[in-house]
Amino acid sequence: MGDILIVDDERDIRELIADILEDEGYGTRLAGNSDECMAQLNAEAPALMILDIWLKDSQMDGIDILKHVKRDNPDVPVVIISGHGNIEIAVAAIKQGAYDFIEKPFNIDQLMVVIGRAMEISRLRRENSALRRRETVAVEMVGSSASFKSLKTQLDKVTKSNSRVMLTGPGGSGKEVAARYIHAHSNRNDAPFVVVNSASIEPDRMEEVLFGREGTERGIEKGLLEEAHGGILFFDEVADMPLGTQSKILRVLVDQSFTRVGGSDKVRVDVRLISSTNKVLPVEIEAGRFREELFHRLNVVPISVPSLQERLEDVPELVALFIKQFNETQGLPARVLSDDAAAMLQTMQWPGNVRQLRNVIERVLILGDGTGEIAASDLPTAEDGPSDAGRMTISGGLASLPLREARELFEREYLLTQINRFGGNISRTATFVGMERSALHRKLKSLGVVTANKAGARVAYVEQEAAQ
Repeated sequence: MGDILIVDDERDIRELIADILEDEGYGTRLAGNSDECMAQLNAEAPALMILDIWLKDSQMDGIDILKHVKRDNPDVPVVIISGHGNIEIAVAAIKQGAYDFIEKPFNIDQLMVVIGRAMEISRLRRENSALRRRETVAVEMVGSSASFKSLKTQLDKVTKSNSRVMLTGPGGSGKEVAARYIHAHSNRNDAPFVVVNSASIEPDRMEEVLFGREGTERGIEKGLLEEAHGGILFFDEVADMPLGTQSKILRVLVDQSFTRVGGSDKVRVDVRLISSTNKVLPVEIEAGRFREELFHRLNVVPISVPSLQERLEDVPELVALFIKQFNETQGLPARVLSDDAAAMLQTMQWPGNVRQLRNVIERVLILGDGTGEIAASDLPTAEDGPSDAGRMTISGGLASLPLREARELFEREYLLTQINRFGGNISRTATFVGMERSALHRKLKSLGVVTANKAGARVAYVEQEAAQ
């Protein structure tokens, strides 16, 4: 039923409590002083502690031990007992994080009720941790493009280390998903993954949120650093962190410890840091908005997360994943993406990247009339007003050109879009557009379109000379 550590300097008391608990099916461990108690804690954290306030011949009293337990094993409930109890001691114990306080001589029935409730709290905390683990393991990353494969290879290389990782890429490209993937496949996957959204936390509250606070009225309130103990702390958009907080985070990285707001005790933590940013940090450093030393400490392993425009090949797989997720979590219809809809999505512009694509698919599933294939006509278009069937809207710039120049511009943009849609694969592009491969090569050369490797993917672009 659980393992309970009983700490009391009176042998008769601790053995009496142990006998009662063992009759109820609990496992017990005993400690007569603070040294024995700390040895037991260091060996293995119990499911629950019963702790005497006054410990003779000990370096620490019960309150000191309680502070250590709440710092290093915050999920362990602690029931305080004392033969010299008074309201001040009870209040002090509760403020330090004790689950309850019982005065000696205690009523056995009362003690068992408190222990039963505390063990239930311990069980629920373990179940919540297990749920968080299952949620993390469920992180899915899909794709078959060269840029995605390159990203996944880099992520797989850093999962088992404790190195700090800096994820860079445009907003909505999936940096947090990449961070969660590292966590799910790391040695810390059974510990917390805590997100610090640097942009959404008010600057004057950042330190309190990160480090927690101590006070006589509200006791100890843990910050995000303590909540992430043993796991991963993810600094989302770290460039938006206030300069003053940056210097304090720098000290945490050096010392692996910090002081809560309003407190004086050092709190030691074991966390792995992963950061992300959509800004160019060297530029932020030059402008005085980001500390260079912090950059070098966080940027141990830099990994670039590609934009959706760099991995258009992955659009059908991403859409299939989103449909599956929306079906499982919201009960939305499990529709299938048609070929024409896939082609349209792969030729659209995605300034919001993967996040924007996900939002579009959610909108289509919610507003769609049927459960059949998602057709191109189901997708949102840039034009708000009605258009004549079978007609294409021509921009003012294109309409002002002579036919030959307009046709050349259209062909160039059309082929650029198709080549990038197929990840730079000329053979697949030629098949789709209905041209012989050699003829396509000649057409690309005449239009000044070339292909080259960029960020692990092959992309098409217009030669500078041809663009001028």
